[in-house]
Amino acid sequence: MKSSGKAGKIISFFILGILSAVCVMPIFWAVCTSFKTESEIKTKGFGFLPQKWTIENYLNILKNTDNAPIVRWFCNSMFIATIVAVLTVFLVALTAYGYSRLQFKYRDQLFFFIMAVSLFPSVTNIIPLYQVISWFDWVNTPVAMILPGLGGVTNVFLARQFLLGVPKDFDEAAKIDGAGEFDVFFRIILPVMKPILTVVALFSFTGSWNDFLWPTIVFNDVEKMPLTAGLQLLQGAYGGFQIGPILAGACLAMIPTFILYLFAQKYFLQSMSLGSGIKG
Repeated sequence: MKSSGKAGKIISFFILGILSAVCVMPIFWAVCTSFKTESEIKTKGFGFLPQKWTIENYLNILKNTDNAPIVRWFCNSMFIATIVAVLTVFLVALTAYGYSRLQFKYRDQLFFFIMAVSLFPSVTNIIPLYQVISWFDWVNTPVAMILPGLGGVTNVFLARQFLLGVPKDFDEAAKIDGAGEFDVFFRIILPVMKPILTVVALFSFTGSWNDFLWPTIVFNDVEKMPLTAGLQLLQGAYGGFQIGPILAGACLAMIPTFILYLFAQKYFLQSMSLGSGIKG
C-alpha cells in the first residue's frame, strides 16, 4: 500500500511538473528574449538565455513618448484596474450579503437565473454594450472600461458561497444586542469576508488589467489607451515588426499582477475554505 501511494505521488508530481513547465516556459522565454538585441533575435532563432544581456528594448519603449507612450498607458491601466477592483469589492460584498443573509421572495431563483445568463459568451454583448457606451458619449474615457468591469457574477458567486459557510449565529447575536443590518454588515460580515474579498479584488484587477478586446474597441485615442490596447501599436512604432520592444512591453505589463499574486496568495488559499474567516 505504501509503495502504491508513493508511486501515485511521484506520478502526480511528474504531471504537475510538466504542466508547470508548459505554463512557465513561454513566460521565461519572453522575459529572456526581451533582454536580447533585435539582431540576435532574428539571426539566432529560438533560444532562451541571451548571448549578450541588454536593456536596450526597455529603454527604447520608455523613451518613446510620441507614438507609443507606454508609461502613460501603464498609468491609465493602473487607474482603471484599481477603480474597478475597489468598486467591485464593495458591490460584491453588498450583493453577496443580500443573497446569503437577507430573506426575500424568489431570492435563490433570481440568483441562479443571473448565474445562468452570465454563462452566455461575453462576446455576444459587445455590440449592444458599445452602443450604450457610445450613446452616453463614454468612448475614449475610463468609464467605458470601469462600468462593464463591475458586472462579474462569478465574484458574487464566490463571495456568496463563502458567506453560506459562515454561521448565522454571529448575525443573530449582534442583532440581539441591538445591531441593525448595516452594523452587522460593516462590523461583522466585512471582517469575516476579508480572504474572499482579497481574491475578488485580485481577480477584478487582473481581469481589467489583462483585458484586450474591449479596450481596443472603445479606445482610439493613443494618449487615453490602457496598456494592453496600446501594446499592439508597438508592432509598427519602430519601423517594422520588432520582437524585442513588444516583449519588453509585455514583460512590463506582467509586473503589477505578478506582485499582487505574491502578496495575495495567502488570502487566495484561505478563500478555498468557505469557513476560513472563522477562527476557533
